[in-house]
Amino acid sequence: MNIKFAPSLMCMDLMNVQQQIIILNKYCNYYHIDIMDGHFVKNLCLSIDFIKGLKNITNLPLDCHLMTTNPEEYINQLIDIGVDCISLHVETLNGQAFRLIEHIKQAGIKFGIVLNPETDINIAESYLHFVDLLTIMSVDPGFAGQKFIIESLDKVRRVRNLKNSKKYRYKIAVDGGCNEHTFRELTNAGTECFIVGGSGLFNLHSNIGTAYNMMLENYKKSCLVM
Repeated sequence: MNIKFAPSLMCMDLMNVQQQIIILNKYCNYYHIDIMDGHFVKNLCLSIDFIKGLKNITNLPLDCHLMTTNPEEYINQLIDIGVDCISLHVETLNGQAFRLIEHIKQAGIKFGIVLNPETDINIAESYLHFVDLLTIMSVDPGFAGQKFIIESLDKVRRVRNLKNSKKYRYKIAVDGGCNEHTFRELTNAGTECFIVGGSGLFNLHSNIGTAYNMMLENYKKSCLVM
């Protein structure tokens, strides 16, 4: 399996963004960018202007995770910037899923969905065939540093089995608590993309390049990959 790693940029050193991005550009597969509205989650984080600036210092794919009650208010701006994937919470898609999917797809951008820990995959069953990236939250959304929710492993297994049985094309990502203590179980469950934050990457070392190599070594050790 070709495992991918995506740094969650809400966890980076925001006083040294350019320095860290220039180094991470050499290592990672894509960037995960959380946009919060203070309503869907009780926090505010990265912004549209942050993404505009980021496009000036990286050519890596950008996955924008909209933790917003009204995602339709952000989609056109992200399309104009030229992000690579727009990931929407299924909890916000009732009544507008197919319209927003069509709008994103017609712009040539990948469509992703995100499920909160308590949300069942069945809620998205009618449009799973459109999904490019399926992200499972293994912590409650909005705040870094939470304990990994072990029940998330069952959900990863379910979406893997569903992908295999229905021949869906989505990649399976996990967001929250991805680190040396969970890499093995998450990989065995079917995770294909790890969204890594403080415990998995940024808090490992003050030098982000060293931290990234430590993360990879932790992954290899925990998964017994040579």
